[in-house]
Amino acid sequence: MHRLFFNSLSLSGDKIIISDPEKIHHAKNVLRLKAGEKLSACDEKGNAYAVKIAKAGADELVLTVLEKAGIRQKKLFLAVACALPKNCKFDDIVDKLTQLGADRIIPLKTQRVILKLDSAKEEHRLGRWRKIALSATCQSQRNAPPEIQPIQGWDRFLAESGGYDLKIIPTLSEKSRHLKELLNQKKASRAVIAIGPEGDFSEKEVSSALAAGFIPVSLGDLVLRVDTAAIAAASFLSFFYEDR
Repeated sequence: MHRLFFNSLSLSGDKIIISDPEKIHHAKNVLRLKAGEKLSACDEKGNAYAVKIAKAGADELVLTVLEKAGIRQKKLFLAVACALPKNCKFDDIVDKLTQLGADRIIPLKTQRVILKLDSAKEEHRLGRWRKIALSATCQSQRNAPPEIQPIQGWDRFLAESGGYDLKIIPTLSEKSRHLKELLNQKKASRAVIAIGPEGDFSEKEVSSALAAGFIPVSLGDLVLRVDTAAIAAASFLSFFYEDR
Protein backbone atom coordinates (compact mmCIF):
# COMPACT_ATOMS: atom_id res chain seq x y z
CA MET A 1 0.00 0.00 0.00
CA HIS A 2 1.26 3.47 -0.87
CA ARG A 3 2.19 5.80 1.98
CA LEU A 4 2.12 9.61 2.21
CA PHE A 5 3.54 11.89 4.90
CA PHE A 6 1.90 15.05 6.17
CA ASN A 7 2.24 17.65 8.90
CA SER A 8 -0.03 16.94 11.86
CA LEU A 9 -1.35 20.52 11.58
CA SER A 10 -2.99 19.44 8.30
CA LEU A 11 -5.36 17.14 10.19
CA SER A 12 -8.76 18.56 11.08
CA GLY A 13 -11.46 16.18 12.25
CA ASP A 14 -11.49 13.27 9.83
CA LYS A 15 -9.84 15.24 7.01
CA ILE A 16 -6.19 15.70 6.08
CA ILE A 17 -5.61 18.59 3.70
CA ILE A 18 -2.24 18.63 1.93
CA SER A 19 -1.26 21.74 -0.02
CA ASP A 20 2.52 21.18 -0.39
CA PRO A 21 3.20 21.24 -4.19
CA GLU A 22 5.95 18.59 -3.94
CA LYS A 23 3.72 16.16 -2.05
CA ILE A 24 0.83 16.76 -4.43
CA HIS A 25 3.14 16.15 -7.40
CA HIS A 26 4.47 12.95 -5.80
CA ALA A 27 0.97 11.64 -5.11
CA LYS A 28 -0.54 12.51 -8.50
CA ASN A 29 2.33 12.21 -10.95
CA VAL A 30 4.66 9.68 -9.34
CA LEU A 31 2.31 7.37 -7.45
CA ARG A 32 -0.57 8.08 -9.90
CA LEU A 33 -3.08 8.21 -7.07
CA LYS A 34 -6.69 9.15 -7.82
CA ALA A 35 -9.82 10.03 -5.87
CA GLY A 36 -11.34 7.00 -4.17
CA GLU A 37 -8.04 5.13 -3.69
CA LYS A 38 -7.03 3.91 -0.23
CA LEU A 39 -3.55 4.32 1.23
CA SER A 40 -1.76 5.01 4.53
CA ALA A 41 -0.70 8.42 5.78
CA CYS A 42 1.73 9.26 8.59
CA ASP A 43 2.57 12.47 10.41
CA GLU A 44 5.90 13.64 11.86
CA LYS A 45 5.02 12.11 15.25
CA GLY A 46 4.79 8.60 13.83
CA ASN A 47 0.97 8.43 13.90
CA ALA A 48 -0.35 6.26 11.08
CA TYR A 49 -3.78 6.46 9.46
CA ALA A 50 -5.71 4.41 6.93
CA VAL A 51 -7.12 7.02 4.53
CA LYS A 52 -9.02 7.39 1.29
CA ILE A 53 -8.44 10.15 -1.26
CA ALA A 54 -11.47 12.43 -1.27
CA LYS A 55 -10.01 14.96 -3.71
CA ALA A 56 -6.90 15.01 -5.88
CA GLY A 57 -6.83 18.57 -7.16
CA ALA A 58 -4.03 20.53 -8.81
CA ASP A 59 -3.35 22.56 -5.66
CA GLU A 60 -4.91 20.47 -2.91
CA LEU A 61 -5.00 16.84 -1.83
CA VAL A 62 -7.80 15.94 0.59
CA LEU A 63 -7.71 12.65 2.48
CA THR A 64 -10.52 11.15 4.57
CA VAL A 65 -9.36 9.29 7.68
CA LEU A 66 -10.85 5.80 7.88
CA GLU A 67 -8.90 4.49 10.85
CA LYS A 68 -5.99 5.45 13.09
CA ALA A 69 -3.32 2.84 13.77
CA GLY A 70 -1.36 2.65 17.00
CA ILE A 71 2.28 3.75 17.20
CA ARG A 72 4.65 0.81 17.31
CA GLN A 73 6.98 1.27 20.26
CA LYS A 74 10.63 0.62 19.45
CA LYS A 75 12.89 -1.04 21.98
CA LEU A 76 15.77 1.30 21.19
CA PHE A 77 16.06 4.93 20.14
CA LEU A 78 19.17 4.91 17.95
CA ALA A 79 21.24 7.96 17.00
CA VAL A 80 24.19 7.67 14.61
CA ALA A 81 26.73 10.49 14.57
CA CYS A 82 28.93 10.08 11.51
CA ALA A 83 31.94 12.07 10.31
CA LEU A 84 31.57 13.51 6.82
CA PRO A 85 33.38 11.12 4.46
CA LYS A 86 35.76 12.00 1.65
CA ASN A 87 35.34 9.23 -0.89
CA CYS A 88 31.68 8.30 -0.48
CA LYS A 89 28.50 10.32 -0.35
CA PHE A 90 26.81 11.12 2.93
CA ASP A 91 23.60 10.89 0.86
CA ASP A 92 24.01 7.11 0.73
CA ILE A 93 24.72 6.92 4.46
CA VAL A 94 21.49 8.82 5.20
CA ASP A 95 19.53 6.56 2.86
CA LYS A 96 20.84 3.30 4.37
CA LEU A 97 20.59 4.44 8.00
CA THR A 98 16.98 5.48 7.41
CA GLN A 99 16.15 2.05 6.01
CA LEU A 100 17.84 0.43 9.01
CA GLY A 101 15.68 2.34 11.47
CA ALA A 102 18.01 5.02 12.85
CA ASP A 103 15.98 7.65 14.70
CA ARG A 104 18.53 10.47 14.54
CA ILE A 105 21.44 11.11 12.15
CA ILE A 106 24.12 13.63 13.10
CA PRO A 107 26.71 14.71 10.48
CA LEU A 108 30.03 15.46 12.17
CA LYS A 109 33.01 17.70 11.46
CA THR A 110 35.95 16.10 13.26
CA GLN A 111 39.66 16.90 13.22
CA ARG A 112 40.49 14.58 10.32
CA VAL A 113 37.46 15.36 8.15
CA ILE A 114 38.78 16.56 4.80
CA LEU A 115 35.51 17.77 3.27
CA LYS A 116 35.04 21.52 3.79
CA LEU A 117 31.69 23.25 3.34
CA ASP A 118 30.64 26.85 3.84
CA SER A 119 27.40 27.66 5.66
CA ALA A 120 25.36 27.93 2.44
CA LYS A 121 26.52 24.52 1.23
CA GLU A 122 25.88 23.00 4.65
CA GLU A 123 22.31 24.30 4.57
CA HIS A 124 21.80 23.01 1.02
CA ARG A 125 23.06 19.54 1.89
CA LEU A 126 20.96 19.39 5.04
CA GLY A 127 17.85 20.03 2.95
CA ARG A 128 18.91 17.34 0.48
CA TRP A 129 19.60 14.81 3.24
CA ARG A 130 16.16 15.40 4.73
CA LYS A 131 14.53 14.76 1.35
CA ILE A 132 16.57 11.58 0.94
CA ALA A 133 15.51 10.44 4.41
CA LEU A 134 11.85 11.07 3.58
CA SER A 135 12.14 9.09 0.35
CA ALA A 136 13.84 6.19 2.15
CA THR A 137 11.15 6.35 4.82
CA CYS A 138 8.45 5.86 2.19
CA GLN A 139 10.39 3.02 0.57
CA SER A 140 10.98 1.18 3.84
CA GLN A 141 7.43 1.75 5.16
CA ARG A 142 8.57 3.55 8.31
CA ASN A 143 5.99 5.64 10.12
CA ALA A 144 8.27 8.68 10.45
CA PRO A 145 11.59 9.84 8.99
CA PRO A 146 14.67 10.15 11.20
CA GLU A 147 15.70 13.51 12.55
CA ILE A 148 18.60 14.82 10.45
CA GLN A 149 20.49 17.34 12.53
CA PRO A 150 22.66 20.15 11.13
CA ILE A 151 26.38 19.47 10.76
CA GLN A 152 28.05 19.68 14.18
CA GLY A 153 31.55 20.05 15.51
CA TRP A 154 32.93 17.40 17.86
CA ASP A 155 32.79 19.51 21.04
CA ARG A 156 29.17 20.50 20.50
CA PHE A 157 28.20 16.90 19.79
CA LEU A 158 29.76 15.70 23.04
CA ALA A 159 28.16 18.54 25.00
CA GLU A 160 24.71 17.51 23.71
CA SER A 161 25.17 13.75 24.25
CA GLY A 162 23.81 13.68 27.80
CA GLY A 163 20.41 12.30 26.83
CA TYR A 164 21.65 8.80 25.96
CA ASP A 165 22.08 5.91 28.38
CA LEU A 166 24.51 4.13 26.06
CA LYS A 167 27.25 6.04 24.23
CA ILE A 168 29.56 4.11 21.93
CA ILE A 169 32.66 5.08 19.96
CA PRO A 170 34.24 2.51 17.63
CA THR A 171 37.99 3.02 17.60
CA LEU A 172 41.11 1.13 16.57
CA SER A 173 42.43 1.40 20.13
CA GLU A 174 43.68 -1.86 21.65
CA LYS A 175 41.66 -1.08 24.81
CA SER A 176 38.32 -1.36 23.03
CA ARG A 177 36.12 -4.45 23.35
CA HIS A 178 33.84 -5.99 20.76
CA LEU A 179 30.44 -4.31 20.32
CA LYS A 180 28.58 -7.61 20.85
CA GLU A 181 30.30 -8.16 24.19
CA LEU A 182 29.31 -4.68 25.38
CA LEU A 183 25.66 -5.05 24.35
CA ASN A 184 25.38 -8.40 26.11
CA GLN A 185 26.43 -6.69 29.33
CA LYS A 186 24.56 -3.37 29.15
CA LYS A 187 20.88 -2.62 28.58
CA ALA A 188 19.80 0.65 27.00
CA SER A 189 16.75 2.47 25.67
CA ARG A 190 18.57 5.39 24.00
CA ALA A 191 21.91 4.80 22.31
CA VAL A 192 24.27 6.90 20.22
CA ILE A 193 27.23 5.63 18.24
CA ALA A 194 29.92 7.94 16.86
CA ILE A 195 31.59 6.92 13.59
CA GLY A 196 34.95 8.50 12.82
CA PRO A 197 36.41 9.68 9.51
CA GLU A 198 39.11 8.17 7.32
CA GLY A 199 42.08 7.75 9.64
CA ASP A 200 39.89 7.32 12.73
CA PHE A 201 39.32 9.86 15.49
CA SER A 202 42.32 11.73 16.87
CA GLU A 203 43.67 10.74 20.28
CA LYS A 204 42.33 14.00 21.71
CA GLU A 205 38.84 13.30 20.35
CA VAL A 206 38.83 9.78 21.77
CA SER A 207 39.98 11.09 25.14
CA SER A 208 37.27 13.75 25.25
CA ALA A 209 34.65 11.17 24.25
CA LEU A 210 35.72 8.83 27.05
CA ALA A 211 35.51 11.73 29.49
CA ALA A 212 31.94 12.33 28.25
CA GLY A 213 30.97 8.73 29.01
CA PHE A 214 31.53 7.06 25.64
CA ILE A 215 32.64 3.42 25.66
CA PRO A 216 35.32 2.38 23.11
CA VAL A 217 34.37 -0.67 21.03
CA SER A 218 35.67 -2.69 18.10
CA LEU A 219 33.59 -3.58 15.05
CA GLY A 220 35.88 -6.50 14.22
CA ASP A 221 39.37 -7.21 12.94
CA LEU A 222 38.95 -5.43 9.61
CA VAL A 223 39.30 -1.67 9.10
CA LEU A 224 36.03 -0.41 7.62
CA ARG A 225 35.30 2.63 5.49
CA VAL A 226 33.14 5.34 7.04
CA ASP A 227 29.95 4.32 5.24
CA THR A 228 30.47 0.61 5.92
CA ALA A 229 31.18 1.24 9.61
CA ALA A 230 28.03 3.36 10.04
CA ILE A 231 25.82 0.81 8.31
CA ALA A 232 27.39 -2.18 10.10
CA ALA A 233 27.07 -0.60 13.54
CA ALA A 234 23.48 0.56 13.00
CA SER A 235 22.50 -2.86 11.65
CA PHE A 236 24.02 -4.67 14.61
CA LEU A 237 22.40 -2.41 17.21
CA SER A 238 18.97 -2.45 15.52
CA PHE A 239 18.84 -6.22 15.08
CA PHE A 240 20.34 -6.93 18.50
CA TYR A 241 17.64 -4.97 20.32
CA GLU A 242 14.78 -6.20 18.10
CA ASP A 243 15.71 -9.81 19.00
CA ARG A 244 15.71 -9.18 22.75
